[in-house]
Amino acid sequence: MTAFRSLRLPPVLRRLLRPLLDPYRRYRNARVIHAIRVSLGLLATILLTTGINLPHGEWASVTMLVVIGGLQHHGNIGKKAAERAYGTLIGAAVGLLLVLQQAWLGLPWLTYFGMSVVCGFFSYHAIGKGGYTALLSAITVFIVAGHGDNPVTDGLWRTVDILIGIVLALAFSFALPLYAVYSWRYKLAGALRDCASIYSRIISGQSVTDDHYLKLLGHLNAVMVQLRSLMPSVSKEVRISITELDAVQRNLRLCISTLEILANTRPDTRDEQAMAQMQLALKAEHREIRRLLIGMARALQSGTTQRLERNSSEPLLQNAMETPVYSALDGYRLLTRQLASNLNEMRQRLVKSAPHWKI
Repeated sequence: MTAFRSLRLPPVLRRLLRPLLDPYRRYRNARVIHAIRVSLGLLATILLTTGINLPHGEWASVTMLVVIGGLQHHGNIGKKAAERAYGTLIGAAVGLLLVLQQAWLGLPWLTYFGMSVVCGFFSYHAIGKGGYTALLSAITVFIVAGHGDNPVTDGLWRTVDILIGIVLALAFSFALPLYAVYSWRYKLAGALRDCASIYSRIISGQSVTDDHYLKLLGHLNAVMVQLRSLMPSVSKEVRISITELDAVQRNLRLCISTLEILANTRPDTRDEQAMAQMQLALKAEHREIRRLLIGMARALQSGTTQRLERNSSEPLLQNAMETPVYSALDGYRLLTRQLASNLNEMRQRLVKSAPHWKI
């Protein structure tokens, strides 16, 4: 990651490579980049194994798919690829031992019994932590040994093919990596923009029961789940603690929950006088909340955090003390101030962690 930050290219080359170097473009085209990377990796395994005429070379390609086919983000690719590689190596070693004992002793029933016991052992550990490694170990036993009747040379060649596939898979897994922190940043920015849209609907008297509003809420809830799943990878990539990421997630969750409550407690939109009173009494809060939401979204997407580092220009609590109190708006006003306070806390967290996620 340090090397990535310090990378400096000539301006002409940088313009040519901009589609690949620009974080937002890489985020938008992540699936295409991953598909191209896997395709090139498979082509490399095919050319290598056929070029040197390795028997059973197709297992190198199978291993390539197993190790990195389902891995996209750089934050989990190293750990997951290593787990899958360990499982493949363990299974290949056990399968080779079974083939050797079958060739030496010639007792099929002992081979069948040994394979069943070994795979039962792997299955026991397949439930729980490291389960995928154990499962791959069991699968690889049969790839190398078959039912124990494979020739020793076939077992050796398949083991070599698997090793080649692992090495190439790990090499291609670090080619043009797709960082989870990009997905985290842009998804969080999109969620904040959706929150700003919802807040605008609430304070302007628009419907909070129509399909568009419900669609925004549904999308926000889905993004919350996606952000949660990205946190472990982001933490590994940019060295932000899970606790800090969880605090930002909690701020977003509180924001969404508060918006839902505000939508149900705002004055009746048919009462023009009550709506006018709300607009007047909370004018500073409305402006500050929109500034925080849009400002954080822009900073996350562009990586420019200078505006976020400025303190609030609106002394909300002081203004609130000077504003006349309307009893019908007390609960609504308190929730609005809590929303502003929560968003300001989220801004401070993003400013503090910016040196890590701003890559």
